[in-house]
Amino acid sequence: MTGWTWEYEGYDPAEARLRESLCTLGNGYFATRGALPECTADEVHYPGTYAAGCYNRLTSRVAGRRVENEDMVNLPNWLPLRFRLPGGAWLTPDTADVLEHREILHLAPGLFERMTRYDLGEGRTLTVRQERLVHMADPHMAALRTEFTAQRYAGPLEVEAALDGTVTNAGVARYRDLDGRHLTHVHSGIADAGTVWLRCRTRTSDIRIALAARLLADSPVSMRKDNGRAVHHTRLHLTPGHTVTVDKLVALHTSRDPAISDPLHAAVDRVGRVDGWAALVASHRTAWGQLWRRGELDVPGEAGTILRLHLFHVLQTLSPHTADLDVGVPARGLHGEAYRGHVFWDELFVLPYLNLHFPEVSRALLHYRYRRLERARTAARDAGRRGAMYPWQSGSDGREETQQLHLNPRSGRWMPDHTHLQHHVGSAIAYNVWQYCEASGDTEFLHTKGAEMLLQISRFWADAAEYDPHLGRHHIRGVVGPDEYHDAYPDADRPGLDDNAYTNVTAAWVLAHTIDVLRSLPEPRRRELDERTGLDAGELDHWEEVSRTLHIPFHDGVISQFEGYGDLEELDWHGYRKQYGDIRRLDRILEAEGDTVNRYQASKQADVLMLGYLFSPAELQALFGRLGHSLDEHIWRRTVDYYLHRTSHGSTLSGLVHGWVLARDRRAEAWAFCQEALQGDIADIQGGTTGEGIHLGAMAGTLDLVQRGLPGLETRNGALRLNPVPLPELSSYGFTIRYHGHWGVRLRLESGRLEIEVPASGPGPIDVRLPDRTARLQPGETGHLPLTD
Repeated sequence: MTGWTWEYEGYDPAEARLRESLCTLGNGYFATRGALPECTADEVHYPGTYAAGCYNRLTSRVAGRRVENEDMVNLPNWLPLRFRLPGGAWLTPDTADVLEHREILHLAPGLFERMTRYDLGEGRTLTVRQERLVHMADPHMAALRTEFTAQRYAGPLEVEAALDGTVTNAGVARYRDLDGRHLTHVHSGIADAGTVWLRCRTRTSDIRIALAARLLADSPVSMRKDNGRAVHHTRLHLTPGHTVTVDKLVALHTSRDPAISDPLHAAVDRVGRVDGWAALVASHRTAWGQLWRRGELDVPGEAGTILRLHLFHVLQTLSPHTADLDVGVPARGLHGEAYRGHVFWDELFVLPYLNLHFPEVSRALLHYRYRRLERARTAARDAGRRGAMYPWQSGSDGREETQQLHLNPRSGRWMPDHTHLQHHVGSAIAYNVWQYCEASGDTEFLHTKGAEMLLQISRFWADAAEYDPHLGRHHIRGVVGPDEYHDAYPDADRPGLDDNAYTNVTAAWVLAHTIDVLRSLPEPRRRELDERTGLDAGELDHWEEVSRTLHIPFHDGVISQFEGYGDLEELDWHGYRKQYGDIRRLDRILEAEGDTVNRYQASKQADVLMLGYLFSPAELQALFGRLGHSLDEHIWRRTVDYYLHRTSHGSTLSGLVHGWVLARDRRAEAWAFCQEALQGDIADIQGGTTGEGIHLGAMAGTLDLVQRGLPGLETRNGALRLNPVPLPELSSYGFTIRYHGHWGVRLRLESGRLEIEVPASGPGPIDVRLPDRTARLQPGETGHLPLTD
């Protein structure tokens, strides 16, 4: 890697899928994996194209049961472009001798370049160089430029380009027992002006999809329809040392798009109006330049390059184009089929970054949740609860999409999946509403859709809380926390755990903040909300009581992950590491042995420690104080130590959270976890998972670590609050944020000094609060504030 490029040298089939994920190109509307255009889907390669929010539901028979799953659909493949000498086999790196191979992701302009030199025998070679883009200015366009250069060969070269509608969802091996045939009614045809087209629809969601393509070459181009494919064919004439160029231009539309009447007409019309490769590249570069300015992050060295790659993939999944769509935050981006493209709680890690750069995107993602509020209320009613119970996994319409079974690749057994009991996702949504409004100053959203979501989530928590007269406190029973390893008590006949500390503390936070929001509403709006929801003063009094009496279990002087956690057996961590090496997926190891992680004090990822990620030390102490507990530094440090030695880090989010928490007082240990978070996808730390899609929450979380974690940046009560943490490994960095109408507030921390530059065009002064003083900066003013360690 260099500062602005990501490069791979040599052809390595074992690494192909990892590279394809990390070289994905997208624009927030759709994305295409970095597969080689001459290669088809097989055990090595997996070309995939995914449009945000394009889902389909199918039923399969698995382990003797009918299982229904909704998947993000692998759309028709627009990439195919293959080539051969007349009468010869089509050339691919898997079937021909490769003398040289290179893949380069150019981050600044958003281009993917590949170069392969094939050995044609008898001293003859063919160099193939390609550049690819998924257009960031026009979200419906993509293009591929291919340059062929022969040495010691003169003669024809056959080139075939296609739109392929025969694809299926087959990118994740453990899902292959499930039906992946999502496309039907595949038709292809030929339009005027050298354009071919392909249209189809999804089998149950009935989304119509259309692609149109033009092939530009210096030789005649023919067109044909071919069994679910639309094909261009040309015959180039090569001479030694002379480069011949072929451009493939593609447009993609679906029936979910606004302002069109028919996807096929829109795609054919759009691709026919494009001036060519040069014009596309120019506007594409301009759009990317604007994104980089708004998301500016200046971090030196290797960490800075990795952070740019992470930002690149966040923006390809959630760009300003996303603001026009009804979509959520897919946990694995638009980069692959893992988790079936579902929406979990990852906006908890993604929105804090977007709030301060692209608040319009954050608002759209919160609208996705608001539009599904009624579905969440229906789920609560079906469970015998009031309020809104948001699903752990969401897709098109907001119903619970968590799988009923999951496959353990170690044992080959399908196991029941109880992670739908992670009701803490509702608290995450409420937290995201609050954080967005604090960072953006969007009181209109807070007083309308935001307040309504907060109210219904609070109503659910208050109804779920059961009063214990002996203890004088409320319990929340039958849940699963962020840990995920523990979904039941040992030998229990029902799933779920009682009084998960993270769930209860965040529920108390939601209740308390909702009360504050409702009390601050303008009187007419408050009356409207009361009338719509049937809220009365007695219900608010109940919320106030529950917010102060939710039970938080402790054992051995530390916060218990859940009631009874301290009674579980200790695991032989040394023995398991010695036997298996990598024990991140300890749950799979134990299940394959006929055991269960439910018996042990062993966590997949940060659970209790997530509280230190969400809340500053002062906020966390105040929260526990409201709940009747004293949480001093000694108790918190003991708690951190306790779980630090009992966590296997089976999630890419775990290292991020641990690094964030430890940065406050254990700086030497913090950097090791920060490094793990940075390396998670590029080194494929989870062992083969990155090839199925990047981990978007972890990538965005590393950006937020620099933006909020290390500077201690909070947007609270109308001020920028900073309490920087000096890490020796990252002692100098800067970034730009958008805050309360100010476009481009620049912050830089270096050599014990904080510099803040407020743009001259800002609407008013900015209050900056450090632990020991306060400053007010006027538009056009730059503040230089010395820091104390």
